[in-house]
Amino acid sequence: MAENLIDSKNLKLTSKDFASDQDVRWCPGCGDYSILAQTQRVFPDLGIPKEKIVWISGIGCSSRFPYYMSTYGFHGIHGRAAAIASGVKIANPDLSVWVATGDGDMLSIGGNHFIHTCRKNIDLKILLFNNRIYGLTKGQYSPTSEKGKVTKSTPFGSIDYPFNPVTLALGAECSFVARSLDRDPKHLQSVIKRAAEHKGTAFIEIYQNCNIFNDGAFELLTEKDTKDDHVLVLEHGKPMVFGKAKDKGIIIDGTTPKVVSITEGKYSVNDLLVHNEFDESVVLAYLLGQMSNDPKYPTPIGVFRQIQKPTYDAEVNKQIDMIKQKKGEGDLQKLLFSGNTWSVS
Repeated sequence: MAENLIDSKNLKLTSKDFASDQDVRWCPGCGDYSILAQTQRVFPDLGIPKEKIVWISGIGCSSRFPYYMSTYGFHGIHGRAAAIASGVKIANPDLSVWVATGDGDMLSIGGNHFIHTCRKNIDLKILLFNNRIYGLTKGQYSPTSEKGKVTKSTPFGSIDYPFNPVTLALGAECSFVARSLDRDPKHLQSVIKRAAEHKGTAFIEIYQNCNIFNDGAFELLTEKDTKDDHVLVLEHGKPMVFGKAKDKGIIIDGTTPKVVSITEGKYSVNDLLVHNEFDESVVLAYLLGQMSNDPKYPTPIGVFRQIQKPTYDAEVNKQIDMIKQKKGEGDLQKLLFSGNTWSVS
């Protein structure tokens, strides 16, 4: 889908230029509206022509996203967004390829495609809308629902251990891993922009409120009275300080993060862990990712890790060019009729 697309290389675009003519059909109050709005606000600043942008989705509330972006787009089938997007990028390396997906779509049936996309470092930008519930199918538990979650499909509480999307991506060697919140527009905009600038698989987990089937799942992290004491904003080169009075911080005790006071005299800001998002080792980023599993820690948001390494799509096209130089252009007809052939009468 790409209505009214023109060569926009020399045009100054606005957020309205990225809004399609389709009616946005999400439940009133859904966090998806914010994610769409922040994306449309950021895209004019990326300097990418609209006709060079493609959005791919699978199945779920989040997967309506391509309809609402005035770019090219493809609404795929359940769990296959990463696979489809990989094909688009490898076949068309000059395109900016984005994926809109949910915790059910990407981490359940689509889980295998996701980890291999991260492993291969295909140059895709993946926005995972995590509301910890199946919203489109009316409130069943999802791969990120907390243990004990009572839903329509788990009336006595879920007995599953949930996925942590950040640590899953880090474990699959994703080269850019971040987290943001639907109700923190400026932070979400900055993270989306950072992802766009990264060369390689860029994964953003977005905590997104489903006000119909899982309302308030992240309210400790978004409400004015509680968010400062429950959110740790990761900034490269800065110590990990949080709290309404900026009086708490994170140190590493052996191999375990620890929350300490920096106003009681034993520790100061100089003792705190300093964030290094460019660390080649995944160890500290993984420890930070695990903090969101335990309520005694604040939940980190921001860029956990970003490193540079060759992308799969670039290496594929490099290899094709090398083979062409050695053997010349291929002949598909000749290939199809080479070797053993037969006719069916």
